[in-house]
Amino acid sequence: MTGPVTTTAPSGARAALRRLRAEVAKAVVGQDAVVTGLVIALLCRGHVLLEGVPGVAKTLLVRTLAAALDLDAKRVQFTPDLMPGDVTGSLIFDQRTAAFTFREGPVFTNLLLADEINRTPPKTQSALLEVMEERQVSVEGERRPLPDPFIVAATQNPVEYEGTYPLPEAQLDRFLLKLTVPLPEREEELGVLRAHHAGFDPRDLRAAGVRPVADASDLAAARAEVRMVHVAEPVLGYIVDLCRGTRSAPALELGASPRGATALLNAAKAWSWLAGRDHVTPDDVKAVARPTLRHRLRPRPEAELEGVTVDAVLDSVLATVPTPR
Repeated sequence: MTGPVTTTAPSGARAALRRLRAEVAKAVVGQDAVVTGLVIALLCRGHVLLEGVPGVAKTLLVRTLAAALDLDAKRVQFTPDLMPGDVTGSLIFDQRTAAFTFREGPVFTNLLLADEINRTPPKTQSALLEVMEERQVSVEGERRPLPDPFIVAATQNPVEYEGTYPLPEAQLDRFLLKLTVPLPEREEELGVLRAHHAGFDPRDLRAAGVRPVADASDLAAARAEVRMVHVAEPVLGYIVDLCRGTRSAPALELGASPRGATALLNAAKAWSWLAGRDHVTPDDVKAVARPTLRHRLRPRPEAELEGVTVDAVLDSVLATVPTPR
């Protein structure tokens, strides 16, 4: 997924969100595509699964994006002993008042970085699932809504699975996008070293020059504009045909669900809006198909043994499903 190309003059909200890339680049080098994916998630009120080896600045990326949007961000390191209350919050007995008070957990934020989400047991994953789907926390029968905007950016390590709890399909389906955070190119990695050699401190974003270039009001205005993006009937049919194509792919035992089709529609609308268009094209759908669908598909064991990847299956589906003119 690369950056969308501008076709019309940007609105105020669009211009504000486009400035994010340059601002995030002050601290994070070479991750424009991931930044775009996170912005799409914010526009769609969706969650993101970030996959990459340790040390590619996943945590720094989320913190910098939050600073550039003037939003609150919190990080939770998921571990095997993490309890649901450690994430959502819990009731605490106050001896001074002889009453229970609710102590908010880290989910009461705008951007929650769930680090190594697959290292926590299913019970805690289930508590996070309610937070992601309902955008609220229920404790002792009382519902407490989360701030708006709120998204979860969860990370997992693609090469280390010892001591992990694989995410259930129902939870994977709740993520709008799965973004691969790549290793930087040589020149980009040199830029990282030069910045650290010059005194860059990833814990002090203000010293790195990162400033808010947009805020929650810009995001709310942008969401309203994204909802107005037009989608023609043939493009709606194309989205459905792509998802149905994954269900009949011989290499897959699980294809994209109707929720996946809805996610693809919303992501394509946000992509089109960022590009300056008021309508979705088939190319917009293709641009976001891989990050929107790849985590919703499960290859057959025999296909995995043969080295077939989900992205390769998606490439095949995109190449065979007729594109509307």
